[in-house]
Amino acid sequence: MDLLLWILAVILVVAGILALFRRQILWGIVLIIVGLLVGPGGVSIFT
Repeated sequence: MDLLLWILAVILVVAGILALFRRQILWGIVLIIVGLLVGPGGVSIFT
């Protein structure tokens, strides 16, 4: 389960960074924050 959370977190953070480069500031920030929360190092919503 931890591996899936890491993969999901990485995908969300990368998508957030790409959104920031496309000038979608709010969407990028939201994706990065959700990615950090979902990751096993953060406050996981699944535990």
